[in-house]
Amino acid sequence: MSVLDQPSAAPRKKIGNLLVETILDVTHYTGTLFSFKTTRSPAFRFESGQFTMIGLEVDGRPLLRAYSMASAIYDDNLEFFSIKVADGPLTSRLQHIRPGDEILIGPKPTGTLVNGYLRPGRRLLLLATGTGFAPFSSLLRDPETYERYDTIVMAVGCRTVDELAFANSVVGAIENHELLGELATGKLHYYPTVTREAFRNTGRVSDLVASGKLFADLGLAPLDLETDRVMICGNPGLITDVSALLGARGFEEGSSGSPADFVIEKAFVQR
Repeated sequence: MSVLDQPSAAPRKKIGNLLVETILDVTHYTGTLFSFKTTRSPAFRFESGQFTMIGLEVDGRPLLRAYSMASAIYDDNLEFFSIKVADGPLTSRLQHIRPGDEILIGPKPTGTLVNGYLRPGRRLLLLATGTGFAPFSSLLRDPETYERYDTIVMAVGCRTVDELAFANSVVGAIENHELLGELATGKLHYYPTVTREAFRNTGRVSDLVASGKLFADLGLAPLDLETDRVMICGNPGLITDVSALLGARGFEEGSSGSPADFVIEKAFVQR
């Protein structure tokens, strides 16, 4: 039974308005990247692509940062994908969590990377760097995403090949999923690229979009305002460069009150 289908549940522990959840699993991919899963209160609901505040209690006070939900909206658990910053106020502590530890979850998810903030289109471009892949992990696991678009391009850039491990695992699971695999077949085009090692795809995501190489490599038509809708989440360079490129080609930025051609997530963080 999904957490969303449970008719009732025992009261959950809270600190102020923050939900207190339990760490279930932690996976370290590199010296700088890890993911973790937590329990999920039946009261916590979100839209694919949104983020919330999460954190730890430090010296008797909550220490919180914005994190996108990487899990599907229908999952029983919550999943997050994080960087490790040696002197980061939160991640210097968060990287040491273990199953059984408690974590704080903000009760009010928000964010701009949601399907409803875009006008109808035929092709969806999801452009990410590093942990900016997290909200797209949720969107790619949502059947609605495949119902809305004929083609979905997931381009994610990292420095090294091993930093692609989380994205590779998510896309692989989708392709092998009984329901999602059928929906994604012929629609989902995955394009991982790196900047500091030899790999089948190399270069910055923004450069690959600007040059058209991304589309040529996938055997797809070039960027087109009439057909394409774009979501961007990653480092400031990606957001600035692609936003400028799209603006120069007539794309308009969307919001909750005014759906348009592309959206960005400004809550991507140095934690």
